Amino acid sequence: MARKIGLYGILAYVVYGLFFYWYLFYFADSSLQFEYEGSKADPATFLNGRELMLTEEYSKIRNLLFFLSTPFEWLFYLFILLLGFGNAFKKWAENSSKFKFVRTAIYLFWLSLFAFIATTPLNYISYSLSKSYNISTQSFSSWMKDELIDFWINFGMMIIIVAVLYWLINKSRKRWWLYAWLLSVPFTLFMMFLQPVVIDPLYNDFYPLKNKELETKILNLADKAGIPAEHVFEVNMAEKTNALNAYVNGIGSNSRIVLWDTTLNRLSDDQILFIMAHEMAHYVEKHIYFGIAGYLLLSLVGLYLTAKLMEYVIGKWGNALRIPAVNDIRSLPLFLMILSMLLFISSPLSNFVSRYQESRADHYAIEMTQNTEAAIGTFQELTRAGLSQVNPPLLVKIFRYGHPTMLERISMLEDYEINNKAKTNE
Repeated sequence: MARKIGLYGILAYVVYGLFFYWYLFYFADSSLQFEYEGSKADPATFLNGRELMLTEEYSKIRNLLFFLSTPFEWLFYLFILLLGFGNAFKKWAENSSKFKFVRTAIYLFWLSLFAFIATTPLNYISYSLSKSYNISTQSFSSWMKDELIDFWINFGMMIIIVAVLYWLINKSRKRWWLYAWLLSVPFTLFMMFLQPVVIDPLYNDFYPLKNKELETKILNLADKAGIPAEHVFEVNMAEKTNALNAYVNGIGSNSRIVLWDTTLNRLSDDQILFIMAHEMAHYVEKHIYFGIAGYLLLSLVGLYLTAKLMEYVIGKWGNALRIPAVNDIRSLPLFLMILSMLLFISSPLSNFVSRYQESRADHYAIEMTQNTEAAIGTFQELTRAGLSQVNPPLLVKIFRYGHPTMLERISMLEDYEINNKAKTNE
């Protein structure tokens, strides 16, 4: 049975990979409809021939890597179970300590280490790809440092999460998923509070915006929007990437407005103000809190489904997967695999909601700044800097895009400009 499950898993992954290779390289069409040709959303009007070619090449390969990486994670956990690595990890943990928490940490360390080793090649391919297309400027040592920081942060958080999770499962086999969700609410809020001041600075240096004239303009914009912001931060991303970005993160007193230095270097003040107005819209319309509520709702449903699916899978294939019971630590790879699958399946819904919020933020930003030329120029420069497709294939948009496509964003701005001129002429 174990061999059969493993064979079917490999075949499913190969068929899935071939499908997306065919879809992205031979079937999907990213060309514009006739009515958009020659418009400001047409990449041929603001990218040169080489940039157009590189955008198509880079996007197709990057999208293929995305679609291959998540199911590869599922395959990894499946083979951890089928090949008995879970049993080996548990024995190593039991032979190392008599304390349950320490044994859990040791088991988790070996599982995390094997996952890190298994996924690093795909991560490195993605890094090399962005480097070869001049998106990434990061040295290998710096990239590896970030990977190791990721490993230890995730490992540290997982020790607490997994120890509490299996304590709850042992206490209540029927309702552990509900208690786990209840505890995840304050934990999620706490991590969002810590993110800007504890976790983010581990990767990059943050400091107050050096351009005080621009900071004054941004703070005036924030005051106009009713946002109690006192400082704007910039982060040194130029040593890692040529891409552009800006964001507002954190909650409460730890919330921050952050600009990448690449954005400061490549965009004009008017373009940066449009980006800032967009980010402020998320605060004004309380998108952060709606996002938290949506995440918590999805996590409740996800934990419930995970609990039911774990019981079903272990009841039917527990022997082949070498999992004696749900409350055994060896069921952790199955838990992680099911949760990852549910996250992937639910991503079209979460992306749809995100695209709606981002579209609202775009409308808010242009109403506030009234500068369509700067706004359109911003999106064109974002496209150039990230080699992003203006009109990505449908499945890419559904599974990857938390923002409207550049075609949708620039077209909205052109329509806004036309409508404004019509009102002025009336």
